[in-house]
Amino acid sequence: MVTNVTDKALMRRRLARAARLGDQRPDFLMARAVDDLAERIGATERRFATAVAHGGQSAAFAQALLASSKVGAVHRLEASHAVLGGADMSGAVADEEALPLRAASLDLFASALALHWANDLPGALIQIRQALKPDGLFLAAMIGGETLAELREALVAAETELRGGASPRVMPTADTRDLGALLQRAGFALPVADRDLVIVRYGSAFDLLRDLRAMGATSALSERNRQPPSRRLFLRAAEIYAERFSDADGRIRASFEIVFLSGWAPHESQQQPARRGSGQVSLAAILGKDERT
Repeated sequence: MVTNVTDKALMRRRLARAARLGDQRPDFLMARAVDDLAERIGATERRFATAVAHGGQSAAFAQALLASSKVGAVHRLEASHAVLGGADMSGAVADEEALPLRAASLDLFASALALHWANDLPGALIQIRQALKPDGLFLAAMIGGETLAELREALVAAETELRGGASPRVMPTADTRDLGALLQRAGFALPVADRDLVIVRYGSAFDLLRDLRAMGATSALSERNRQPPSRRLFLRAAEIYAERFSDADGRIRASFEIVFLSGWAPHESQQQPARRGSGQVSLAAILGKDERT
């Protein structure tokens, strides 16, 4: 049974609101993720005739894939029509729980900071793997578990102090090891997961919250507290944040973790692990030890 962690309707409204800001929307995280994904694709020795650019929140992601010179046709998948926009490029609105993809139809599926919204991430990964042709590539940048750790701690501490308990206010995210294991579970070959930790400094917690709102990245938890949080809660959280996570100049630190995932649809040409028991050299001989000990 899938737990609906993300309120998808609320998430779409917030992404649409952020899209209306256009060039005024903070894009430092997305730009970093897109640049890294494009660089990884450019470093491969393959060419991908048909690709999907999932997420990215603008046509810039698809354009970056095309600019890598390794990608032919690119089709965009976004969470809402407002995010998809009117760019002159093939695209569709899609939900991660039911991706509109035919089996074995893609050479590349690339996702930029979108899959963390999925309520059924294992199911989404299986859909993607099935949509890839044999030896097709999956690449993704996802928000990782250390993201906004400071804000999460400050909010929990403030709400516990003021109300005697805390409700979740920051979206849960998986860590690198768990995401790597999910790739294997979904049937990807040669799975790899690595991380990039980005530290951004702000004048105050309210500046951070303003950026999150402008990115459409504020909490869309289904099980969130429906009562509007009080100003007193955020004032106290901002004080705790400054007390625990500020530098000598008074500016606060905010952590953003980007986890990069890659995996291939299985194909007989790929490197295979050696058959168990097929080794010809004794480990004891390599270590210079007597096998009898």
